[in-house]
Amino acid sequence: MANPIRLRTAALTTAAVLVSALLAGCGDEGPKDGDLTAQKLDWKDCPAPSEAEGGGSSPSPLPNGTPWQCATMRAPLDWGKPKGDTIDIALIRAKASGPASKRIGSLVFNFGGPGGSGVTTLPAFGEDYAALRTRYDLVSFDPRGVGRSAPVECESDAQLDDYFQQDATPDDSAERTQLLNRTKQFNAACEKNSKKILPQVRTTDAARDMDLMRQVLGDAKLHYFGISYGTELGGVYAHLFPKHVGRAVLDAVVDPTQNPEQSALGQAKGFQLALDNFAEDCTSKKTQCPLGDTPQDVKNRIAKLLSDLEKKPISGIFPRQLTQTAATNGIAQSLYSKDFWEYLTEGLEQAYDGDGKILMMLSDSMNGRSENGEYSNLTAANIAINCADEKPRYGADYVQQKLPEFRAASPLFGDYLAWGMVSCTDWPVPGAADHPDVSAPGSAPILVVGNTGDPATPYEGAKKMVDALGKSVAVELTYKGQGHGAYDSKNRCVQSAVNGYLLDGKEPKAGTVCS
Repeated sequence: MANPIRLRTAALTTAAVLVSALLAGCGDEGPKDGDLTAQKLDWKDCPAPSEAEGGGSSPSPLPNGTPWQCATMRAPLDWGKPKGDTIDIALIRAKASGPASKRIGSLVFNFGGPGGSGVTTLPAFGEDYAALRTRYDLVSFDPRGVGRSAPVECESDAQLDDYFQQDATPDDSAERTQLLNRTKQFNAACEKNSKKILPQVRTTDAARDMDLMRQVLGDAKLHYFGISYGTELGGVYAHLFPKHVGRAVLDAVVDPTQNPEQSALGQAKGFQLALDNFAEDCTSKKTQCPLGDTPQDVKNRIAKLLSDLEKKPISGIFPRQLTQTAATNGIAQSLYSKDFWEYLTEGLEQAYDGDGKILMMLSDSMNGRSENGEYSNLTAANIAINCADEKPRYGADYVQQKLPEFRAASPLFGDYLAWGMVSCTDWPVPGAADHPDVSAPGSAPILVVGNTGDPATPYEGAKKMVDALGKSVAVELTYKGQGHGAYDSKNRCVQSAVNGYLLDGKEPKAGTVCS
């Protein structure tokens, strides 16, 4: 989301030098007793999500009647000044369903992004974690800068419609200038409207919020389930607070060793692999594939559609048209899950007939746009956290030089992802580092789950995370599947291994493979 597909394709962060020095001096200590650790959470019925969280209705109770409860936790605005100004961190929970004597504590979720609202996402998937709720309160939160937690605000809904209609893959100097100017305009709006929070949204800040959360929730250890960017957040937490790690699972794993360029290139390969698998699946069925006779035919037709859309967009969702950028964005969104492949097939069929509604709906979903035209702050938060974390800044000339390499990785997504690297070029806050430090000697075991068909966080990242955490800490599990993540694929082998560890502390054998 941001210049499309920036939903932490590769999360790359660590603390700034100053903050790192402060953290090194504090060790594993949070605020002293009598400060923010002593606050009591006032759990109440959840309000309807704010516009920044995506809007909609208050979450419905779980099937057994368990209600969702919400609260706010105060955290320092600047962790370098823990007794200074505070911000509110929005939390949500569903209490454990089993007997109190069997309760382990809270299981904290981060579903990725960065920029996704945990307060709205957890209820949407709450039933999927029913087994885990037998012994845990399920808890999630809007990380700082997101949703109700001091949200980053940049442009208006109308301006964002324009932002996402721009040509994200410029072909000449005039189009490059237009893209850079529009990106600069967006970044300037973020500085104008959110100047106070922008320097305080690094992943290290969110990790320290989680340790405060652990204490306020009353847990001696943080039990954690991180997905996508949430795996990086979990790794950073383990690095900062290794002795506070309880039972933790990282699913859809970010490669912590990559810089933003390497991450974007890896994602180009990942999305191309997912597209290859989609085309193979469509043409291998007994019924005729409506998109082509062979996998290459399917991909050729998609490439032609995108080329045609650059010259002449088609009807999308009135009054917007489906542009090449929106179509590419929609295709990428559909590759996050095999469950979406049927919508991609239908959307492409309709687009070939001049109707771009389905691909536009998929693109809107990626960008956090609701049906009423309101945007969540997903894009703003995503860019703000990425740019605060990532030290490199890439110019147009550099991207231009790298285009052949990106196109070789993915003829369809290469340009798109390469040009996404300019998102942070004019960002008002310096980035922290090339990549995060997730080394966690002394941590409890962390289960790392990689999916061989994952487009957004390619499978190779799981092994890199295992090595970076430390082989004495990380336990690797492989899922041979499709889509982003493994647990929510409902694969019995994966869920049995994850549930066994989180519920009973039973580690799967390192190197276990599920298919």
